[in-house]
Amino acid sequence: MTTGDSSEPASAAAQTAAEDLAMVFRRLRGLLAAAPTGGLTPSQRSVLLRLEKNGASSTTLLATAEGVRSQSMTATLKSLDVAGMIERSPDPDDGRRQIITLSTEGRNRVEHDRRKRREWFAREMDRRYDPEQLATINEALTLLGELADP
Repeated sequence: MTTGDSSEPASAAAQTAAEDLAMVFRRLRGLLAAAPTGGLTPSQRSVLLRLEKNGASSTTLLATAEGVRSQSMTATLKSLDVAGMIERSPDPDDGRRQIITLSTEGRNRVEHDRRKRREWFAREMDRRYDPEQLATINEALTLLGELADP
């Protein structure tokens, strides 16, 4: 194993593996994103995930982060508010703004959807792969995990 010296060119096998792995990760990410989410729209799901990851935010910041107009974000937030998945509180620095956070219901929904997507993915793997193939996948993941842990 090399030390990661950037002046050392990667082998053709490593370059191919890196390119293939990046493509597979992109495709798997898309597959998981498209997995059943129990009635949430992609924009609602994205906002909930962003609030979980980044914490409290404002409508304007969420709209910018999601690449949508403030009016579109206002509609998305209204539907999440009606469903009890977010909480709003006045911004202490600007009374015209509201701070948006996940409610307990929103946090539970994010966790539930994540668990359901992982269960769906595991069932798909069971359906497509035999035990020996699953063992090979797990071995490869162990090796990749070692790469991820410097």
